[in-house]
Amino acid sequence: MVEIQNVAFGYDAARPVLRDVSLTIARGSVIGIMGQSGCGKTTLLRLIAAQFLPTQGAVRVLGEATSGLDREALYRMRRRMGMLFQFGALFTDMSVYENVAFPLREHTVLAEDLIHDLVMLKLEAVGLRGAAQLMPAELSGGMARRVALARSIALDPQLILYDEPFTGLDPISFGVIVRLIRELNDSLGATSIIVTHDVQEALGVVDYVYFMAAGRVIAEGKPDEIRASREPFVHQFVNGKLDGPVPFHYPAPAYPAELELAEA
Repeated sequence: MVEIQNVAFGYDAARPVLRDVSLTIARGSVIGIMGQSGCGKTTLLRLIAAQFLPTQGAVRVLGEATSGLDREALYRMRRRMGMLFQFGALFTDMSVYENVAFPLREHTVLAEDLIHDLVMLKLEAVGLRGAAQLMPAELSGGMARRVALARSIALDPQLILYDEPFTGLDPISFGVIVRLIRELNDSLGATSIIVTHDVQEALGVVDYVYFMAAGRVIAEGKPDEIRASREPFVHQFVNGKLDGPVPFHYPAPAYPAELELAEA
């Protein structure tokens, strides 16, 4: 479904974000891309969605190289993808129903009664059919994320991208979203990519993990292999250790020397 070969990317020449990244994502799997904030996870997701093109290397999604797509082909590819944005990104002036109906109206010519049935089907799948006429401002954070999930699967995508889907959720909502991601992926026969730094819950739902640091994949494997990893950064991150390759202090001169300089 996704093949990334020796990819490098930077938003400008002075800021390389990804360095020689390679990974393969198989059909039907739920894949976790994990690592510390700022390591390049979301940038990698943007390359998969062809929001950006790689500076070096190749990105192939759904069998097509993103660098070779014209506008029409790019939009055709994206119609086979779903995206759950961080914090949901619902249209605030549209009801729950209208939010989920939006991609169906934008990308199909279905009759309104069929759109109604499909919207209710998707809302039922996330447990919110009864909230169809509510506005986003009337929803809790967990409910809003579930509506966004219903919208992301409205077109029965083959590939679903999740950008930090667990951020800001209470433990119950967290558990609901984790279960829905797994169940919807399996029932749709889709492939899912989850970008997250919420390690423990994500390891309970994914089939395979790519662990990133400083723009590179530094470890990969099944969840149990990641939990047992002795790679210093992965071990520190997974176990929440204070001591490790990620320091507590931002680089600075020695403290006594700085005090002496201030006194002088």
